[in-house]
Amino acid sequence: MPSARPSRTTIVALATTLAGALLVTSCSTASSGGGQASAADGKTNLTVSLFGTFGYEEAGLFDEYEQLHPDVTIQYESTQGENTYWPALQTKLASGNGTADVQGIEVGRIADVVAGQAAKWTDLKETPAGSQVANYPDWKSAAATTKDGKVLGLGTDIGPMALCYRTDLLGQAGLPTDPAQLAARMGSWDDYVALGREYKAKAPAGSAWMDSAGGFYNAIISTESTIYYDADGKLVWNSNPAVQKAFDTAAAAADEDLTAKLEQFEDPAWDKGFGGGAFATIACPAWMVGYIKGKAGEAGSGKWGITSLPGGAGGNWGGAYLGIPKASKNTEAAAELVKWLTDPEQQAKVFEVGGNFPSNTGAFDLVAGTKDAYFQDAPIGKLFSDAAQAAPTQTLGPEDAVVKSSLVQALLSVETNGVSPADAWQAATKDLDNQIG
Repeated sequence: MPSARPSRTTIVALATTLAGALLVTSCSTASSGGGQASAADGKTNLTVSLFGTFGYEEAGLFDEYEQLHPDVTIQYESTQGENTYWPALQTKLASGNGTADVQGIEVGRIADVVAGQAAKWTDLKETPAGSQVANYPDWKSAAATTKDGKVLGLGTDIGPMALCYRTDLLGQAGLPTDPAQLAARMGSWDDYVALGREYKAKAPAGSAWMDSAGGFYNAIISTESTIYYDADGKLVWNSNPAVQKAFDTAAAAADEDLTAKLEQFEDPAWDKGFGGGAFATIACPAWMVGYIKGKAGEAGSGKWGITSLPGGAGGNWGGAYLGIPKASKNTEAAAELVKWLTDPEQQAKVFEVGGNFPSNTGAFDLVAGTKDAYFQDAPIGKLFSDAAQAAPTQTLGPEDAVVKSSLVQALLSVETNGVSPADAWQAATKDLDNQIG
């Protein structure tokens, strides 16, 4: 069931200069390993294994925690690709050996953890981290809670949605560049598409309205509560009108040549498009802010703007959790670390450094005043806070990533191979019948 797409945190990692597939750092010289209770010097060695960039090391939080807790050392490792990280973690969980004291869980995996791995993870509600559970939006904590009330992960970040756009390109096409004025022209997704037609008529050469049909689809579907599974856990992707409508809307945009036909995170031309002007708009979860800066570089500073989704809709795309495997021999100390890392103050620091938006509601006020000079001093703190508050509670399922990937690939076939939307939908249906029944 591994996702075929880079996760949110993987995406951020790709924007960094990390060269290796596995980054291992230690905040001390003490040797440590998963499940090791203590070092020879009497200190507690905590191991932390994550994927991509959660922002803790970048914000100096591991060093800060060691300074606050002289009896604790932290050894941290990060696997760049979540698609590599997760299968390796599954092997360790199955054997009961080799897991770290604290492990990251991507949002697309949390339903699988809750449904089938409760015996392998610590119920955080029964640890010092339990006090944090009430501090999340209901949908964030509910996704990590089993039917019998065990909490298997505490949220790190979420992906509240906005729309990022190139002000210079919109200006050349005679469209509004002011965020409020642009938002006023987009009361719905249909309005967004209509604005795209206006853009296409006067667009600078080589520039499309949006980057991809797949990205457009993800933006629309991120605003829905029921997507691929219903509340009873039944797979309903092919009978859910919201999925069909989002697919059809994105496919129609592709048919009208409103997309740059670039596969997100896979096509190198997509990365170059942020600075080169291949597209004027892109669906923009909070973590995308850092990605744009990384790809467009300093030359892009001041050219990008950001505004709310059409109609001011709330949506969520991405996010992650921290969990403690049952195999940890440092459960109490690990829970203290997880609790501290997910405190509002620490999540606010990570947002300032990397753009990962807090999932602890107590941090919303701390970041509400944040502005970003790169995006023309856009009030990104308030913008994403409002989007997070408006986001629906989404029902997640173990095959979410598989279904999404298949539908996005089907849309790509519409864009690049001229497949009709109806045939593309049928191809996705056949593919998913083979994969998940």
